[in-house]
Amino acid sequence: MLRVAVPNKGTLSEPASEILSEAGYRRRTDSKDLTVIDRANQVEFFFLRPKDIAIYVGSGQLDFGITGRDLVLDSDAPVRERLALGFGSSSFRYAGPAGLDWTTADLAGKRIATAYPNLVRKDLADRGIEATVIRLDGAVEISVQLGVADAIADVVGSGRTLSLHDLVAFGEPLCDSEAVLIERAAADRDGAQQAARDQLVARIQGVVFGQQYLMLDYDCPRSVLDKATSITPGLESPTIAPLADPDWVAIRALVPRRGVNEIMDELAAIGAKAILASDIRFCRF
Repeated sequence: MLRVAVPNKGTLSEPASEILSEAGYRRRTDSKDLTVIDRANQVEFFFLRPKDIAIYVGSGQLDFGITGRDLVLDSDAPVRERLALGFGSSSFRYAGPAGLDWTTADLAGKRIATAYPNLVRKDLADRGIEATVIRLDGAVEISVQLGVADAIADVVGSGRTLSLHDLVAFGEPLCDSEAVLIERAAADRDGAQQAARDQLVARIQGVVFGQQYLMLDYDCPRSVLDKATSITPGLESPTIAPLADPDWVAIRALVPRRGVNEIMDELAAIGAKAILASDIRFCRF
C-alpha cells in the first residue's frame, strides 16, 4: 500500500485534497482525521504539517508528499520533485525597511529573520554574503519593527503584508514556489510497487493537465490550414477532419488555458469559424 502525505492545514491543504479527489482517491470526511485509508486504490493518506512532509518522505517512511517547493528546499531532505501542481504560487524574497533602496549586497553584516533558515543560509553562501540568520516560526514581518532583525526573508504573495509593516521586497527571488509532488530521491523502482507509484503520478498529472489546458474545436478554410495548425499545433499534432464543404476542415487541438483568448483571436483573424473552447477534467498521456 502506498503512503502519501497531504498538508493538514494552510493554503495548500484544500487544493491538494481536491486534486487527489479528482484523481479518484478518497477524501477525508473530518478535518481532525490524521490518516485515511483508500482500500480501493491501495493508498493510505497522512495529513501532516506542510513543513514536515519533505522530512517524512526523505526518511523513506512515506512514498509521496504534497507540499511547497520552498519548504522542500528549506528541509534539505533527500527528495526529488515529480510534478509541479499549479497552485500555491509565491516568491521567496528578501525585504527590508521601505526607503532604504537595498540590494542583496547590503545584507552583509545584517540580521535576517526568517522561518526558512536553511534556504536563506544556502542563498547567502552562494552569494558570498556573511550575515546572521535568525530563525522565527512566523510573523517575521514584525521582527524589523521590534528591532530583532534588520531585514527578513519570507514568502511574498501580493506584498500587502510587507506594506502594512513598512517593508519592501528587494533583489531577485530566492526561489519561485508552488505546490509540488515529491518522492524520496532513492525511491525503490521494483515490481508492483513501482506500477502503483507510476499510476498515482499519472492520475495526478492528468488532473493538473486538465486544469492547465483546454480543448479547442473550430472550422477552418482549407486554404489557411497551415497557418491554423501553426497557431494550434496541439501536443503531438492537431486532429483534422473533412467537412461536407470540401473547402473547409474541422480542427481539434489542445491549447494552454492561459492565453486562449489570444489564440482564438488569431484564428478568427485568418477566417476560422465556430471556435469553441471546452474544459478538460482529466486525461492520460
